[in-house]
Amino acid sequence: MKIENTKAQMRKGVLEYCILSILKDQDAYVAEILGTLKDAKMLVVEGTIYPLLTRLKNAGLLSYRWEESTSGPPRKYYGLTQTGRLFLNELTTTWDNLQKDVSLVTRQKNTNNE
Repeated sequence: MKIENTKAQMRKGVLEYCILSILKDQDAYVAEILGTLKDAKMLVVEGTIYPLLTRLKNAGLLSYRWEESTSGPPRKYYGLTQTGRLFLNELTTTWDNLQKDVSLVTRQKNTNNE
């Protein structure tokens, strides 16, 4: 089993949560979302993010608007809907609990091995 595959699956599993979190405070276009993910070492390519954004939009969690750009074609800005905000709040609670639970398990495991 290759560690890189497992690491990629772990990143993929939290990508939706990360994207919704990025859009929590302000709308953003794809390049901004990708830049934020890249800065956080979450390696994502455009071919991955577009289908995910479409799925989130179709689920009613995101909306989008077109905005003119001074440096090229119009940009599609994504933002959270009210449903998206509620969904993000639920994910945040789930994430916080999961982090706590995993931490308990991994600390217990490490303590037992010492």
